[in-house]
Amino acid sequence: LWAEAIILFRLSGKTIHPLSLNLTKNTISLLFVGLTMAFLGKELFLAVPWPTYGLFLLSGIIGLGLSDTLLFVSLNRLGATRLAIINCSYSPFIIILSVIFLGERLSLLQGAGVILILISVWILSSGEKIKPSSRQNVFWGILIGLTAMMSQAVSIVMIKPALNQLPLLWSTQLRTAGGIIFLGLVFLFHPQRNNILKPVFRPSSWKYILPASFLGSYLAIIAWLGGMKYTLVSVAAVINQTSIIFIFIFGIIFLKEKVKGAYLVAFFIGLIGLGLVTFF
Repeated sequence: LWAEAIILFRLSGKTIHPLSLNLTKNTISLLFVGLTMAFLGKELFLAVPWPTYGLFLLSGIIGLGLSDTLLFVSLNRLGATRLAIINCSYSPFIIILSVIFLGERLSLLQGAGVILILISVWILSSGEKIKPSSRQNVFWGILIGLTAMMSQAVSIVMIKPALNQLPLLWSTQLRTAGGIIFLGLVFLFHPQRNNILKPVFRPSSWKYILPASFLGSYLAIIAWLGGMKYTLVSVAAVINQTSIIFIFIFGIIFLKEKVKGAYLVAFFIGLIGLGLVTFF
């Protein structure tokens, strides 16, 4: 689901600013999750301490506001196939944070897998000839993509203990609200907000935005958070990363992105590292 959404977000990102794209997909997600909760008779407000509300809102601010905006910026700069390789860094960030804060353990082979994934990112950044005019663009795309993966990892590890005890749809809805709050504040003070938002209101833009948001910000996010809720975050994180295989393949098929030798080497090293992290 997430891989399909990434391809559609890539097509949307050609004409729509990352900030407005993120605000739109979070708003659509909030609507769909709210309708689902109403249909199933789920409560929007639970009798939980206010700090718990604040924790999930903060998780959404970091994971669905900041992280996803950075993800779209990186996607625009790198393309889907390169971003698939950057996505390999997500599970190492999750594992390191879960070891430090949740007491989950990292084996020697998992540590080797983390190193292989980092090597794959390094190959991506230095293993191909890049025109001087685009070298800086690629460098910042990689850095922004890594920052997106790290902040996404932080956003889930911080709520894992509470997530185990709370309903899945309620948790999804509250995190989504946090993302919208972050983006709303950004737009409130952004001097170019009208120009940034204008392309969203073109009917042609919704050809990609609506299915991408439905697949990625509604179905995939519920499934992603559910995986984090019902198993260890370190296990769920690496299983989630099977999306990189589909992103890589779909990027070639549907976006006609060129695959050079360095891409393939980085991709397969990243997959090997991912396998070590997952199964050992």
